[in-house]
Amino acid sequence: MTGTSDYFEANRSQWDDRASIHLESAFYDVEGWVAGAAGSRRPTTGPRRREVLALGDVTGLTLVHPQCHFGLDTLAFARAGATVTGLDFSPTAIEAAGLIAGRAGLAEQARFVCANVEDAPSALGGATFDIVYVSLGALCWLPSVERWAAAVAPLLTPGGRLYLHDVHPLAWAFDEGDEVRLAHTYFEEAEPFVSDDTQTYTDQTRPLTHVRSYEWNHSLGEIVTALLGQGLRITGLTEHDWTVWPRWPWLVDASEEGEPRWTMPVGMARFPLTFTLLAERPNAGSPGDQAVPRPAAGSADQP
Repeated sequence: MTGTSDYFEANRSQWDDRASIHLESAFYDVEGWVAGAAGSRRPTTGPRRREVLALGDVTGLTLVHPQCHFGLDTLAFARAGATVTGLDFSPTAIEAAGLIAGRAGLAEQARFVCANVEDAPSALGGATFDIVYVSLGALCWLPSVERWAAAVAPLLTPGGRLYLHDVHPLAWAFDEGDEVRLAHTYFEEAEPFVSDDTQTYTDQTRPLTHVRSYEWNHSLGEIVTALLGQGLRITGLTEHDWTVWPRWPWLVDASEEGEPRWTMPVGMARFPLTFTLLAERPNAGSPGDQAVPRPAAGSADQP
């Protein structure tokens, strides 16, 4: 019987492949990012506009980025003045993140740790941070959103904020073919969605070697409830009619100011493609500090 540890191992092997391919891609444009080159597909001098609007000035703050891949988004906050920590289960990605930090002159402001997100509190030695930053494409690789919440909530210092931007679970449930039709569950299920895909979401010149991967959907209600169960207070939830890559061929390129953005064509009924959630850990003694964190269901070794 395949269990969670087997799922994680298969996904880690694929993400090692993905990291090496993504480092070569125009989608990530690592060379342009390091150089801060004008015209790079990704913001090169700091966080994206939506993150600046949500989090404000991060100068002097501490930030942790679970599931950071090879750290471009993590290091964007270092360029903006934060002290950052990236965590990812892919050794290939973490090694690359450290090298990129050095090349970009950010090594003193950044550290990278190789660990599973479910082990983040212990892997980071019980450290807490002003900001927990979770970027697009994170939750689908995790079998339990309750275990995820139980891992990220302890990383927040009192008054600290969680920023989550991810694929909307409704969009995740749709087929990736030309037609818009429900093909997968909207809710978290014990059994994963199994994929054997040789391609990633970037431009690439070679296929994945490890093709088998496992994914799970998590409804918006399940995500919110898991965070509330850990004593966090939800301060914002916005559903967006855009995403950052052309998942369907009929999406329209609406990119602006160096930020990739793809949305529905004019005249098509809109539905959410991504969402942004903001939450905070109340300061001790505040009215919102009465919630008692609920332990995560199961352990990391359960299916």
